[in-house]
Amino acid sequence: MPRPIRCRKIEQLPVYRSFSPDDIVAEESVKITVDEFETLRLLDDEGLTQEACATRMNIARTTVTAIYDSARKKIADALVRGKRLLITGGCCEYEPVIIDQIILEKRSNTMRIAVTYENGEIFQHFGHSEQFKLYDVEDGKITNEQVVDTNGSGHGALAGFLQAAKVDALICGGIGMGAQMALADAGIKLYAGVQGQADAAAKALAEGSLEYDPDARCDHHGHHHDGDCGHDHCADHHCAGN
Repeated sequence: MPRPIRCRKIEQLPVYRSFSPDDIVAEESVKITVDEFETLRLLDDEGLTQEACATRMNIARTTVTAIYDSARKKIADALVRGKRLLITGGCCEYEPVIIDQIILEKRSNTMRIAVTYENGEIFQHFGHSEQFKLYDVEDGKITNEQVVDTNGSGHGALAGFLQAAKVDALICGGIGMGAQMALADAGIKLYAGVQGQADAAAKALAEGSLEYDPDARCDHHGHHHDGDCGHDHCADHHCAGN
């Protein structure tokens, strides 16, 4: 039997998830995984040795070499052939994001829903959300509610914020492809393209009757985030517990 893949320790979720040439013609894309991105960040941006990178990611140095070589070849393909570059997936274990506010304790049998929130309504631009409203659901009923501030987190960091808040599902309006990928990597189910009152939407999801648009994207509302919006939904595998 092949050896199981060891999860790679990632210190932070990538802030930017998609890059496209301005004069792109073909819709071809290249995907690098989050652990491939992490080796580039640690080796090329921070200037670490491969030994130090291996220690930070909790893997062998030879594994770092293989991941790094794979990432460089993919980036070269994107640059030379003018392809869109996407960062998503991989067998990763993420460092927790520190939240400097008190979040209600989540029970083991609870589903936690987050809604982009502004004055009781579903805020329509995920990447500019200043608040989320959290709803804890048990047996199809909402048991707790709490409004939390995002502390000015950018769109790329919001997935890490939601993961740290132990959110299982997100209800929002428009959302960019990069943010969709970040949520998928964080194991958060997305319900996009929803409008109206936040409380009503959370109640509908808790009862299994929420209507949403799986193809919702930012330009439905005349606004773009992540440099790119699209219809793709990530289905990459994840490690247990992530």
